[in-house]
Amino acid sequence: MNVKLDLLGDRQRTHYCGELRKEHARQTVFLAGWVDVRRDLGNLIFLDLRDHTGRTQIVCNPAISAEVHDKAEEIRAEYVVGVEGEVVVRAPGTVNPQLATGEVEVMARTLLVLNEAKTPPFPIEDETKTSEETRLRYRYLDLRRGRMQRNLRLRHRASEVVRAHLGEHGFQEIETPFMTRSTPEGARDYLVPSRLHHGRFYALPQSPQLFKQLLMIGGFDRYYQIVRCFRDEDLRADRQPEFTQIDIEMAFPQRDVLFDIIERLMEKLFALVDVTVERPFPRMAYDEGMEKYGSDKPHTGFSLEWKRVSLAADALEKVRVAQPIKAMRVPGWSGASRSQLDKLQETTKSLGADWFSYIKVTGPAPQSPLTKALGEPAVAALATSVEAQPGDLVLLLGIKSASSRDAFRMLDNASGELRLDIARKLELLEPGTWNFIWVVDFPMFEYDEKEKRFAAMHHPFTSPREEDLEKLETDPRAVKARAYDLVLNGSEIGGGSIRIHRQDIQRRVFKVLGLSEEQARERFGFFLNALEYGTPPHGGIALGHDRINALMAGESSIREVIAFPKTASAIDMMCDAPAGVEREQLFELGLVHEYEGGSCEECGGQWVFEYETIARGGSFSFAPPEVTCPVGGQRRVVLRYSGRWGAKHMHPTTRQWEVLRQFS
Repeated sequence: MNVKLDLLGDRQRTHYCGELRKEHARQTVFLAGWVDVRRDLGNLIFLDLRDHTGRTQIVCNPAISAEVHDKAEEIRAEYVVGVEGEVVVRAPGTVNPQLATGEVEVMARTLLVLNEAKTPPFPIEDETKTSEETRLRYRYLDLRRGRMQRNLRLRHRASEVVRAHLGEHGFQEIETPFMTRSTPEGARDYLVPSRLHHGRFYALPQSPQLFKQLLMIGGFDRYYQIVRCFRDEDLRADRQPEFTQIDIEMAFPQRDVLFDIIERLMEKLFALVDVTVERPFPRMAYDEGMEKYGSDKPHTGFSLEWKRVSLAADALEKVRVAQPIKAMRVPGWSGASRSQLDKLQETTKSLGADWFSYIKVTGPAPQSPLTKALGEPAVAALATSVEAQPGDLVLLLGIKSASSRDAFRMLDNASGELRLDIARKLELLEPGTWNFIWVVDFPMFEYDEKEKRFAAMHHPFTSPREEDLEKLETDPRAVKARAYDLVLNGSEIGGGSIRIHRQDIQRRVFKVLGLSEEQARERFGFFLNALEYGTPPHGGIALGHDRINALMAGESSIREVIAFPKTASAIDMMCDAPAGVEREQLFELGLVHEYEGGSCEECGGQWVFEYETIARGGSFSFAPPEVTCPVGGQRRVVLRYSGRWGAKHMHPTTRQWEVLRQFS
């Protein structure tokens, strides 16, 4: 449909579409926005005009303006229009209580058609059944939905609160580089090839970790940044390849001071969604969280708790299960059916806990599959150990063989997932409750069974607790870190630590991690150099801006609070990225090379030569390099080239390749 379009000229909006009320009656206004709905009643045409603030009903009456009515006949949903007219109060029977502007309407005198629109691939409505793939492909349309408008405007207000709060506490907002060097931080880096220095790469930062520590060395005392970070890792609902964190660092820190600053920030942020946050937040040791909740990010909003218990020594001859096992009381669920219990067993087995049993506390004698093997007194003692009452169900979880500490970690993780599964089944997760908790005293190291060495649970610059320093060399497993996580309703929304500021302690930690002085210098040389120039004690935290906003907005996925997110497979559906590039660009970056090869006349094997660029025509200005066949001794002159080159030869009998010159 070809519609004659109008020019906006020097007209300016007098009001937004969601602002008009009864007190605006008899005023002449000019509104502009998108046509949300068009209703043609013949003599009258009604348009619901929409912008980011809401909707106003426009009445196109030929008795007031025949031209307006004629234009309105051509208009369709999502056309961009401007309307000038008088605000009138609706008749009592026509008031729309669903709209904030529902008591008034605008009688149009002038209608400007500013742009037409194709029919959108999905309705522009708050709730939509459209697939996420389609929504992301047409994200610019999805963003018009009121829900997305509210989410992103909430995010903006949250950013304003963060800046104001941290500014009040003396923090300086300082930007750190996006293009830096690759350092091992637990996930894969996104790499950026250098055009000027072929074969060398920048890395996009997984976090500003080292830079914020360098700012403390530089004397800035208190730093923050709302910063984009990049990690090439497997994705899920609360992960994106590029994400935003509120990065905070302070010199001469006391943990309680930092916690208080962050708790007051949470109080202000959640006030944006009318949630009252109670301070101070409770604190829980990592070990307690793993035992009771099976998680280092426990959801404490419901009372189900695990307990480690051990069977009597004589029982182990009858029941093959590693000790200790875990037991959890589920109040009032003794009526659980056999099929329900079988499904729980299947779930736990898939999670790595291969031993499962239960006790139903239904009367004088508890019912359990274990009764035959252990006897009623032993089963009753297990129920009593978790304070089970009549009508309760006791779940028992274990592993048949504990060949390593990883097996018990798997048991803890399985118990945590089972706890959440039961809470969902029994509807124990109450909406509108907000359970903040600090998890503290994490292990400093975790042992990698495959690599047969210790790894840092957080990162290698986390400080051990001062009382554990003497255990670094003698008992690394017992060393606790000065690390902490902030958890809300079972989601980790922040994590940080007090850092190592002394060279001697940093060297000892590197030694536990199996890093030699040379390896440490190669990976972190610039930072280790900085530690030699008077580093103050310092520490901080990084808060997940995306996760916090998703929780405040009531969204299960952070994609709902990011304007232009990627899919779960890291694809930008709208821009069709990642995408191929011109071959010339790859040549410029030194990422695509030219090849030349063929049979080796001397031995019957194969040659392959790799060149950054093969020079066309001309000759060498120096003695051309040669390579020698490793089988027959034939010497082969390479082609005229520029830049780097390499050569390899395949043996005619073994068909194995031998690199004669690395590409360099």
